[in-house]
Amino acid sequence: MATTGSPLADSGGLTMEGESRQPNPIIAFGGAVRRFAQSSPIGAAAVSIWLLMFFMAVFAPQLSPYDPLEADYGAIRAAPTAKHLLGTDQLGRDLLSRIIYGSRITLIVSITAVFVGDLIGFVWGIASGYLGQRFDLISQRVVDVLMSFPGLILALLLLVVLGAGLVTVIVAISVTRIPSATRITRAVVLSIKETSYVEAARMIGASNVRIMVRHVAPQAVAPILVVATLHLGGAIFAESALSFLGMGIPPPQPSWGNMLGGVLAAAFRPPWWLVIFPGLAITAAIMAANLFGDAFRDFLDPKLRRRID
Repeated sequence: MATTGSPLADSGGLTMEGESRQPNPIIAFGGAVRRFAQSSPIGAAAVSIWLLMFFMAVFAPQLSPYDPLEADYGAIRAAPTAKHLLGTDQLGRDLLSRIIYGSRITLIVSITAVFVGDLIGFVWGIASGYLGQRFDLISQRVVDVLMSFPGLILALLLLVVLGAGLVTVIVAISVTRIPSATRITRAVVLSIKETSYVEAARMIGASNVRIMVRHVAPQAVAPILVVATLHLGGAIFAESALSFLGMGIPPPQPSWGNMLGGVLAAAFRPPWWLVIFPGLAITAAIMAANLFGDAFRDFLDPKLRRRID
């Protein structure tokens, strides 16, 4: 009887009870996903489209009925049939297979370009907003110069210098994402640097690097995530436009943009299926990215979150 009521047993029970009360990360993530789906069914549908694109890109060899580079000269520009569900192009290549494999290019270019460009803009914006003075003045003039060029024109200029290719397309699109990410991050940091906890860290002698990494950067993560989701649609459009103009992914590698560009270059009035289906793929990807960005921004709004909860 004395053993069951010992302090050691009581403390062990408290420890076990305290551990059991810790939230499970998987359950917490599942609850966040459920709240996001409840707050914006359209945003959840947009996420489903992107998950479908990921599935297509990963399992492209298993999903595509034909080799995307295999030419069937007996079925050149064949209309959609049971054998070729979306028809064939001017070389007899299966259009469905090329669209499936083209999703790989779209995901690689858009996600990598947005990650690299927004990460550079994030770091640059934090340094510019927090350090201020001459560094901020020079940084903002450089950003003004970059923003004075339209994104597509700036990417074209970079590709003329660097040459066409997958890596150069990613670099060119990344540069066009930097200015807006820098401006938005800087605006957030200007308000964060005046808060009491940043002042307290500065008073106890914390270095500027420590304050920016430990106190300022975490508070600016949510806005840059929203910007990144909105930039995905712009990156997809930029890659498609560059490939359409012949400055992006070089053929015969399948890309949704060069599929359209090659068709229109070969014929003034191409068959409808060679324009409709790649165009629908580009439209669905861009629309899903933009809808997800809008829904994600609303989900992170504290006022809307309390209303949802």
